[in-house]
Amino acid sequence: MAHRQAPMAGVSWPIVGEAGRTGSWRSQRPLLDASRCSARGDSSTQCQLCWLYCPEACITEGRPPIVDFRYCKGCGICAHECPRQAIRMVGEDGT
Repeated sequence: MAHRQAPMAGVSWPIVGEAGRTGSWRSQRPLLDASRCSARGDSSTQCQLCWLYCPEACITEGRPPIVDFRYCKGCGICAHECPRQAIRMVGEDGT
């Protein structure tokens, strides 16, 4: 059986598009607990699944990743994909 390489993921950068920035309609936002994130500065693991799966490309790849709330729609995909549960969705008021 021949070895097959996995397809590369498409990654884009946030820009002001047709709908523009998120504005004030988002009801939830992701909250990152950097101490649980496997991509934090003291770890050799580079997870970055939140960055990879974000449909709005509003998460900056890094240690730890950073969310650009100007473009985040609050969909929760980043929290769902995080294998260490380092991201949880909270209300816009922080609760």
